[in-house]
Amino acid sequence: MSAVIGIAFGNTSSSIAVANVDGKVDVIANPDGDRAISSTLSYVGEDEYHGNQALSQLVRNPDSTIINFRDFVGLSYSEIDAETSNHSALPIDINGQIGYQINDKKITIDEVVKRNLKQVKLAAEDYIGKPIEGVVLTVPTNFTDAQNSSLKKISNDAGLKVLQLISEPSAALLAHLSADEERFQKDKLYVVADFGGIRSDAAVIAVRSGILTVLATAHDLGLGGEKLDDALAEFFAKEFEKKYKSNPRNNRKAMAKLKAACIITKKTLSNVQSSTISIDSLSDGYDFHSTINRLRYELVTRDVLSKMAAFTEIVVKKAGLETIDIDEVLLAGGVSHTPKLASNIQFLFPESTVVIAPSLDTKVIDPSELLCRGAALQASMIETFDDSEIEEAFKPHIVNTQHIQKPIGVRSVDGSFIEILPKETAYPIRKTVLLKGKGDVLIEVYEGDRTVKETTIEPEKQSGDEDDEEEYSDEEPETIREVVYVPGEKLADLALKGANGEVEVILDINKDGKLTVSGRSGDVTVKGSI
Repeated sequence: MSAVIGIAFGNTSSSIAVANVDGKVDVIANPDGDRAISSTLSYVGEDEYHGNQALSQLVRNPDSTIINFRDFVGLSYSEIDAETSNHSALPIDINGQIGYQINDKKITIDEVVKRNLKQVKLAAEDYIGKPIEGVVLTVPTNFTDAQNSSLKKISNDAGLKVLQLISEPSAALLAHLSADEERFQKDKLYVVADFGGIRSDAAVIAVRSGILTVLATAHDLGLGGEKLDDALAEFFAKEFEKKYKSNPRNNRKAMAKLKAACIITKKTLSNVQSSTISIDSLSDGYDFHSTINRLRYELVTRDVLSKMAAFTEIVVKKAGLETIDIDEVLLAGGVSHTPKLASNIQFLFPESTVVIAPSLDTKVIDPSELLCRGAALQASMIETFDDSEIEEAFKPHIVNTQHIQKPIGVRSVDGSFIEILPKETAYPIRKTVLLKGKGDVLIEVYEGDRTVKETTIEPEKQSGDEDDEEEYSDEEPETIREVVYVPGEKLADLALKGANGEVEVILDINKDGKLTVSGRSGDVTVKGSI
């Protein structure tokens, strides 16, 4: 088994994966058996707790429990909102840097991250049985160069040699594409929507000839699964107050217990239709027991789920596209298990767009594991290269910002557009297509202009009663919209004489964006550059 791993380091949780020699990826559990390892540190006296053991201390020791610290990496205290949480340790200013006051000691954000990553490293080494030689880490697309550099340094200090940082949406899509070899060969436009614990991120990515090009990104740092927990906790707090005339919101410990129970309830309702919540001595000595079904949960969290679904539309518009242009929407992150979120997103996109989520297809990869799996696959691909080769050959780490704005192809005999290089194809690129032709052949190369074709499908006729006459149903005609391209601006004419049955057309775009068009049939070749 390889000694290089992939780590998805998140605000709420982290996960680890390793790729085997046969390409299979294993997601690693820590000694407690958790695959989603809570990104939490807690201190009880001189004892330090990590993961879910630390998270459980939020009820009893909130002021000495540190959560949601990943996004603070590489930032100064003046750059953050210090009031990020009312139920855990708050960041403090340590000489302009971010830190925490734990009992009578101060600890910097760098030290917090270092200790967290050390525990992740130990879990990986315990599973693999040998020291970790390198790691690929996932990072948000809005991380600055300073944050990336700081994370690399902290990781190295923790004993994890960073081979590469890979953007989170690229890692998620890489894991999805690698699950089926044919997916890499299909040119498609994807939206990767990552709904995490405290934030949501999305990206539009074009896959062209196996190259991933990020076209647009969007971030909402206040929209995540915690908002669902808050809505559910408020619902139960109202029920408790109405029943016992006691307000649990006035008690910090009571709300911590209620939030912890709501997190479990939320996860349960992703898999079954109803869930029971039971908390001993929630407030003023009263025990709380209640039941909620999925429909009620969806009503309680309706506003949050609607905002999450609309978030996927925002990134599509930022890319200058419409929902009809998107081939697939890949949902990542723990909240993606929520059936109503998947159905809301499915409603926003046309039927031609496939939404990839567990509630819609039970065979898909667990959305919580997509990032670490993609990072592990990237690690396995680059582990044999030295640092300079990785920097040069894998610098864009499957993200390339040079791409054509319109598709390029040839005009067919009937005047239609035959696409050779799809829109958003990254370059340099070389692609060949075979056409039929005999005698003197004129090859006309065009940019494609986008149009939307609308097809109206009339409702099926229904049989009448006694006279067996046909009647129309009460259904409205269905209009199907699809994107098609027609020949636009002509880029080149090539005259090929004496073609004999098969003509090879080659489009070659170099790294500077210069297009070379070649036509070949047998020994006859013509060539021109634009």
